[in-house]
Amino acid sequence: MPANPKYLTTSKWQRFAKISAGILGGYLVSTAIHLALAQWFPNHENVLITFEFSLFLFWIVLLILPFLFNNGWKIWGIYLTTILLCFIALYFGKIYHPIQ
Repeated sequence: MPANPKYLTTSKWQRFAKISAGILGGYLVSTAIHLALAQWFPNHENVLITFEFSLFLFWIVLLILPFLFNNGWKIWGIYLTTILLCFIALYFGKIYHPIQ
């Protein structure tokens, strides 16, 4: 049975935005969150060790998430905002909680 044509109307650029946001953006968001957490928690070694295992699981969730949106550029905006906020938290974490 063929697919319903109304679900196949996305443009090539929207498809590219969703796929690239899922693969590249999801990886960058999960990495940024883990690095910010490692800076703010007292035992940063434990967070970085956990990072090896939880990165993949978190990335899979962020890989599927863009396909739930109609516009792929919105999810890119959300991912880039999240990355920016994590790097701001990382910057202030280095100022207020320097790792010895």
